[in-house]
Amino acid sequence: MENRRKFLKKSGILLSATLLPFPGCIVNNSEKKLGVALVGLGYYSTDLLAPALQLTDHCELKGIVTGSPEKIPVWQKRYGIKDSNIYNYENMHEIANNDEIDVIYIVLPTGLHAVYAIKAANTGKHVWCEKPMARTAKECQQIIDACNKNKVKLSIGYRMQHEKNTQTIMKLAETKPYGDINRVISEAGYNGGTINPWKLKKEMGGGAIYDMGVYSINAARYSTGMEPIAVTATQSTNRPEIFTEVDETTSFQLEFPNGIIIDGKTSFGENLNNLEVTAKEGWYYLRPMQSYSGVRGETSDGKILKPMGKNQQAVQMDDDALAIINNKPVLVPGEEGMKDIHIVQKINEAAAKAERILI
Repeated sequence: MENRRKFLKKSGILLSATLLPFPGCIVNNSEKKLGVALVGLGYYSTDLLAPALQLTDHCELKGIVTGSPEKIPVWQKRYGIKDSNIYNYENMHEIANNDEIDVIYIVLPTGLHAVYAIKAANTGKHVWCEKPMARTAKECQQIIDACNKNKVKLSIGYRMQHEKNTQTIMKLAETKPYGDINRVISEAGYNGGTINPWKLKKEMGGGAIYDMGVYSINAARYSTGMEPIAVTATQSTNRPEIFTEVDETTSFQLEFPNGIIIDGKTSFGENLNNLEVTAKEGWYYLRPMQSYSGVRGETSDGKILKPMGKNQQAVQMDDDALAIINNKPVLVPGEEGMKDIHIVQKINEAAAKAERILI
């Protein structure tokens, strides 16, 4: 049995090392690195984001927000974070008065995203929020509204949309060199022997469909360049003693315009990392399609999509930092994250009712 981090690393090469402009919160000095505060110091912040922020050109780690005091000296020793840039969940609103922090990055369990993303927006700092964006489309809209109200940018942590082979797939959906797309297989999951306890709780936004399903759903959308119109789905578990509240495995079929069918699957009990696109005059795939490194693919006419060779999280954060510095639209705004959560809700409804549900 493998946990998610081991699977994501094994299935790729190991790492070598909103739409609206908001003039009220522009960083004018293009040479300045934006200061980033990470909210939540779990695995993703500790093992991936903080190290990636040592590789970035346009942003840097300046602060942390944590409810675990014992982690503070470790982070200070490793990254030289000043006492004045350390906050807890009760006083994080004071970041509003800290000129060294420009961005607050929400890296908490999904069920806490809305509460703390809104708090972050209310400080007047730009907001980055990990995927999945929130538990419901309503919560997503609340985050968007808070960022708009405070005239700050909002970006969702969809690192794959910053990855070059994924961007190639998105371009193929536009140019259609292999003709019209007629079928897509989109799968994302891992065989998790040990699963973070919050991912087993419904109220925290747990379950495979949230954690890994957004990869499958977002890939279905970007690989076709379209939005789904209906869905059917089933949910199951081989470990009912563990998955008492949420899905272990979800299989779904998304219907798109022009008769395009997407077969999707996500799981905490099966290693899945595959995007296959079949068109009228050819095919192409990414395999793996959502690993932390080593995303690669091939086309039916022999083109090889080689791995990017860069730290995905560093590329993502630099892209988002440049959007702030240059006052340009972010690559993945809140509206994009909200679309996927709306579909997640429809998939859950389709599975619960055993019916075809219009999206």
